[in-house]
Amino acid sequence: MAYVKKIPLRMCTGCGEMKPKKELVRIVKSPDGDISLDTGGRKPGRGAYICPKRKCLKAARKAKRLEKSFSAQIPAEIYDRLEEELPTDE
Repeated sequence: MAYVKKIPLRMCTGCGEMKPKKELVRIVKSPDGDISLDTGGRKPGRGAYICPKRKCLKAARKAKRLEKSFSAQIPAEIYDRLEEELPTDE
C-alpha cells in the first residue's frame, strides 16, 4: 500500500477557494501589530492566506476580510504596500 502524503489546504481570503498552502502567500500580523507579507511562511504571528494575485487582495480589501481575520483596523497604506509586493495578475 502506497503512502499518500497529506497536502495542507488553506482558504484564500480574497476568492474563498481552498488551495494548497504552498500556492498561497501568507499575510501575517506580528505580535507587535505590524502587517506584512510572509513569503517564507515562518514569521511569528497570526496569518491569513491569499492567492498571489492583486484581484484577490482587492476582493479581500473590499469585503474587509483581513480586518476580520486580524481583529484590527488596517490602514490604506498597508493595503497599498501589500499590493506593491504582490506579483502582477497572470
